[in-house]
Amino acid sequence: MKYNVLGNTGLLVSELCLGTMTFGGTEGMWALIGAQQQAEASAIVERSLQGGINFIDTANVYAQGESEKLLGQALKDVQVPRHKVVLSSKVLGRMGDGPNDKGLSRVHIQTQIEQTLNNLQTDYLDMYIIHGFDPLTPLETTLRALDEVVKQGKVRYLAASNLAAWQLTKALWVSDKLGLERFETLQAYYTVAGRDLEREVVPLLRDQNVGLMVWSPLAGGFLSGKYDRNTQKAGDSRRDDFDFPPIDRQRAYDVIDVMKEIATQKGVSVAQVALAWLLQQEVVSTVIIGAKRMEQLEDNLAATKLELTENDLSKLAEVSTLPPEYPGWMLERQGAGRDLERINAEAAPPLAPPDDV
Repeated sequence: MKYNVLGNTGLLVSELCLGTMTFGGTEGMWALIGAQQQAEASAIVERSLQGGINFIDTANVYAQGESEKLLGQALKDVQVPRHKVVLSSKVLGRMGDGPNDKGLSRVHIQTQIEQTLNNLQTDYLDMYIIHGFDPLTPLETTLRALDEVVKQGKVRYLAASNLAAWQLTKALWVSDKLGLERFETLQAYYTVAGRDLEREVVPLLRDQNVGLMVWSPLAGGFLSGKYDRNTQKAGDSRRDDFDFPPIDRQRAYDVIDVMKEIATQKGVSVAQVALAWLLQQEVVSTVIIGAKRMEQLEDNLAATKLELTENDLSKLAEVSTLPPEYPGWMLERQGAGRDLERINAEAAPPLAPPDDV
């Protein structure tokens, strides 16, 4: 297991992060995603820690708080020192029937951080993440409220999830302008079969030194190896009943064809190839994995040992490259030749020397 610096924090996190969305589901969407109860949750947490994972992610909205509760008890069960684990949770989603039981207002943030800490049986979170964008609450209000929970010692660092590039840029500007804690990492969807993040968000993350936590690295199970052109239903995958996140299936099938070829050559699973591709992307800080069964966790952990060759990466790049869109194709056209290596190679002196020199 390798460890990466998360954004601009100096905090070292494991390249794989345990996601706990499969904890606690009993009905509706959450039951489809996962229904692990305490014994299973504790076993998954223990094996993850043994495998070198030091980062665990949850959210208040997962199974309406049950995921947080099961995770909190699991950490007590395995008796891991609190400072050895980096914990993150999220706020935004609906947590009650009232009009203020959702969003990123100061009221909702202050209420939910207390409930989250209680559920997790801890005094602080290492990372508190807004789960998305709230169109009703000004970013300045949200950032001031989040800054307060940091100053209160309840949260160490702030992060965002599922923001557009302009929204994250504006948030970083507001934090800088007002001297507030800023979003140090973004949690976002990114896979070899869904590289939309590379258009606007990835360049922003690199420019502002913001970390990247990847969610759903197997595209909701579509890149697990269970699906291909001839298999529309896997029979034992949540994507059969919960078709999320959206994906261009025809492009994804092309990617899966190449992934299966690489997996067969190396004697590994297709899922490991999908994870290894992400782990070898420089912008990625950590990849969030989840598992319904222990064998899935073991397979995911094994991906950290898989090194894709330049040839492998080239094949995957060719089949998964995004189709050009404006202004990307224009920026590329106008920026052609504007790199120092090429300029220096082609540079000529201002004046040609005389013939007799």
